[in-house]
Amino acid sequence: MPVTRRQAVLGAAALPLAACTAEPEPAAAQPPAKETRPLLTRAIPSTGEQIPVIGLGTWQAFDIGPADPDWAQAREALKTFFDGGGRVVDSSPMYGRAEAAIGALAAELGIAEPLFLATKVWTRGRTQGVAQMEQSLDLLKVAKIDLMQVHNLLDLEAHLATLAEWKAAGRVRLIGATHYTEGAYDALEAAMRRHALDFIQINYSVAELDSEERILPLARERSMAVLVNRPFAGGDVFARVRRSPLPGWAAELEATSWAQILLKFVLAHPAVTCVIPGTRNPRHVADNLGAGSGPLPEESQRRRIVEAVRAA
Repeated sequence: MPVTRRQAVLGAAALPLAACTAEPEPAAAQPPAKETRPLLTRAIPSTGEQIPVIGLGTWQAFDIGPADPDWAQAREALKTFFDGGGRVVDSSPMYGRAEAAIGALAAELGIAEPLFLATKVWTRGRTQGVAQMEQSLDLLKVAKIDLMQVHNLLDLEAHLATLAEWKAAGRVRLIGATHYTEGAYDALEAAMRRHALDFIQINYSVAELDSEERILPLARERSMAVLVNRPFAGGDVFARVRRSPLPGWAAELEATSWAQILLKFVLAHPAVTCVIPGTRNPRHVADNLGAGSGPLPEESQRRRIVEAVRAA
């Protein structure tokens, strides 16, 4: 099973994949506090709009309802994210109750309007696609979606035709397509060459470098923004580094945790616009946001990060 960050920090015994529900770590395990600085932003190529480079993923972590005991934790996580300068929140109908949770929590916190809300259409056929996107608007409690993506390229052509209409009508601002495995890169590349997408979303991490070969260069060539999912390779990277102390050279990057090192590695690629680690642990949210300021690794430092993870 993938190892969670809590295990990586504490060296605890293996926990289930949903261990993002674990109790907060003791105060002694917290990284040293440091002055909060504005997050680095990057431009969406098709519009020039600047968005913060650290976003928030919601898969599993926000599949909860108001009656669940973790609702208060989720609320605090979203508040921590927003207060720390985060804006990009990514969800999907595939993620169970996540859209409804984000919609309700953002409304409760009064932050729905300034958030950059990204979600997806994940069904077959125009009629079902329209119905699902209408439902997403209702669940997220907004009049329009900032970014609507075709999830895992499912029925791509049908949904992109609808999304072109919705974009012209102002119901979505930007459109994109997503996937998370190397096996889909051929199809994603073909879609990127065929369509004028505002965004793509793809997996990329120290442990999953294949998108560097074709997908990320093509995104730059085609002026497409890139959201990065699986920046920790589903937790596998933490399984490698959990017993390794933070290297001394982390100070060169002003990184105070392995998570920050790994996120800075992703952000150092010039094609990456925003990375969306998923968690509802407020401390992990704050830690992730710490990767969005300070220096990013140069190429020699990126190679050192890869070598350190492989050697761990």
